[in-house]
Amino acid sequence: MVFKNKKKFSHKINKFGKNKPSKPKQKIKRHVREDEEIKKLQEAYENMPKSSDIKTFDDFPLSSLTRKGLKENKYKIPTEIQKQSIGQALKGNDILGASKTGSGKTLAFLIPILENLYIKKWTRIDGVGAIIISPTRELAYQIFETLKKVGSHHDFSSGLIIGGKNLKFEKCRMDQVNIIICTPGRLLQHMDENPLFNCTSMQILVLDEADRCLDMGFAETMNGIIENLPPERQTLLFSATQTKSVKDLARLSLNSPIYIAPHEKSEVTTPTLLQQNYVIINQEDKITMLWSFIKSHLKQKSIVFLSSCKQVKYIYEIFSRLRPGISLLALYGTLHQDRRMAIYDEFCKRSKVVLFATDIASRGLDFPIVSWVIQLDCPEDATAYIHRAGRTARHNASGESLLVLTPAEEPAMLEELKANKIPINQISIDPQRLFSPRVKMEAFLAQSQELKESAQRAFIAYLKSVYLMKNKKIFNIEAINFDEYAKSLGLVVTPRVRFLQRLRKKKEMQQKKLNGEEIDENNEQDTQSEDEDKDKKKQAKSIDLSALMAESDDDDAGLVRLKRKDHDIEDHDESQTLEEIKAARKEKLITKAALAKKLLKKKIIPNNKIQFDDDGKIIVNTAKQLQSDLAKEYEEADEGGIDIEKARELLREEDKYDRQRFKELVKKKHQDKKKKLKKKKLAEKKESDDEIEDDADDFESGSEPDISWLPDYDKIKAKENGNDEDFNDDSDESPIHKLPKKLYEKKRQASESSLESEIEMPKAKKPKKDIASKLNLIEVEQLAMSLLGS
Repeated sequence: MVFKNKKKFSHKINKFGKNKPSKPKQKIKRHVREDEEIKKLQEAYENMPKSSDIKTFDDFPLSSLTRKGLKENKYKIPTEIQKQSIGQALKGNDILGASKTGSGKTLAFLIPILENLYIKKWTRIDGVGAIIISPTRELAYQIFETLKKVGSHHDFSSGLIIGGKNLKFEKCRMDQVNIIICTPGRLLQHMDENPLFNCTSMQILVLDEADRCLDMGFAETMNGIIENLPPERQTLLFSATQTKSVKDLARLSLNSPIYIAPHEKSEVTTPTLLQQNYVIINQEDKITMLWSFIKSHLKQKSIVFLSSCKQVKYIYEIFSRLRPGISLLALYGTLHQDRRMAIYDEFCKRSKVVLFATDIASRGLDFPIVSWVIQLDCPEDATAYIHRAGRTARHNASGESLLVLTPAEEPAMLEELKANKIPINQISIDPQRLFSPRVKMEAFLAQSQELKESAQRAFIAYLKSVYLMKNKKIFNIEAINFDEYAKSLGLVVTPRVRFLQRLRKKKEMQQKKLNGEEIDENNEQDTQSEDEDKDKKKQAKSIDLSALMAESDDDDAGLVRLKRKDHDIEDHDESQTLEEIKAARKEKLITKAALAKKLLKKKIIPNNKIQFDDDGKIIVNTAKQLQSDLAKEYEEADEGGIDIEKARELLREEDKYDRQRFKELVKKKHQDKKKKLKKKKLAEKKESDDEIEDDADDFESGSEPDISWLPDYDKIKAKENGNDEDFNDDSDESPIHKLPKKLYEKKRQASESSLESEIEMPKAKKPKKDIASKLNLIEVEQLAMSLLGS
């Protein structure tokens, strides 16, 4: 029995991989099975069934480990993109896969990766076997989670390498990872900095959302990555809007790629169960429309897309304070990575929530049961629209998309959507169902300076995003009413848009250069004045705090009055040239920085509070100033640094004044306390004197004093003589010494009951005492003899 128990215990440990005894027979059997399975799979690849004949994943020639993972996660029927691409990828072909959003492209490249490495008997010692690159961190995280589910029975190690995570932790383990899921920037960083990273034996490269990975934003990064990759490899590109650029394909050095697009011939490029609508609204009414929409859809899951991070941050903050009655979340690029992951997981779990997001949430992310996708800001192009709208109506589920357009954006955007086979219907909003939160927003901005600054940043960020868009037919910054848009955000004053002012000046300069030499000179002088203004701004930044305080006073005054001087027209001499006149004017200009410097030279301390007594003398606050002569000498000395010995002496001298000041404070406290006690005693004495005066007034007026509280002399005398009848009398003559009625009755009842018990129960006779018990033996004998003699 003992031996069996030991065996069982060792078997339990083996499940966790500890103290594992060597079993060569089992290992040999497992290797033999694997070899047999690999041979069968390789033979099956040559006789691959057609995509039309495949109905379940069992029809594919897949390993038993992959099939287990698929069955456990309830993946039974493959989608069209999976049917057409998995077979070609297993054969080793390069693939360009394009399919609608939510059509299962992730499994289409994960299954070939697992099968390829399994057939080649890949281990941890072999290093990196596959690299999956995604444009966003959230998408990489989603692919990693799917790989953990499907490949749970395989022995391959996988790693998620994205920005915002611990770089040192990743560097130490890069030589042990078989499948890397990463973003472009972090991968290139490891290639450049990590000596343990080696991808010379890599077999498969996958680009998810390939068109985004290869565009101008990641162009330099991707070029650096491709240079470090081995030329002999299998490449898989997948996206909802696939790139067909010859340059992009040449960069990746694809080997006769197969283009697979099952939905290319369909009439619609978006999911069939997606209901797409658009509404035309002025820019200043967008916030009102969004607030009304959220209030009327409190039991649904929605995503709101905006063009910039600062807009998302501000609208999330202000709507959280307005409390619409539903949970709110915000997902944007400047958040910390752990926070982004937590928001992503929380949004996936909840069923009633609104997510404000930028385009980082528009590609590839599989959010479950999203009812509405609202594109509050117009997307960059039709491709961006498809990816945004694709967050709903995924995996044969229904969903709704709403595109918000301004009158200036409508015609060009609708043309682009029609050219890309996107059906969309116009709807109108009932104005009676719109509720504007503008008044509350203004109140919140007035209370919080941070919220106000956030609104200003959101205002400028939106204008920058509109200006930087390529398609100027859709995005026209001149069509936006700045004042009305600022009011819609809750801002009372429209912020200055400096980048537009600079750009307009540059355009004017370019036009003036084409108009002659005289204008060129003026233009050069204007550029010089601009440079001088920049230098003045730099000087203003380096001013001390006192100067900044002086400037703030001027700024406060500027809210009330115009910062402009009305100059009289002066008659200049004809002999003076234009340059001399301008030079004279420049000398007269005095900036705020110059005024602040003058104040510093005159040693005028701004915002200094001075108090005077009744005689007009200055009251010196000794607690805030040094008083010793040594301190004055130390302040007047211009020696650099700190003399420690002098500083110690100074502290000793100042301690004397501090002790004296403390004694005075304690003395003052005691004096105040005594004054309060004196006042209290005087008040009590005054009250007692007033009572005596009242009694005296009553005596003088002839009224007898109340002596009912005194004891009755006759009753006391009767008690002393033994006459208790008068004492126990129930008359009302002695109200103080009289017992309460109830208590008196109880005592009387108790005395009566005791008397009755004495009458009823006769007293028991006391036993006679034994006389003999007290006598000695001799005395007893004498007593007996005397009795017998008698």
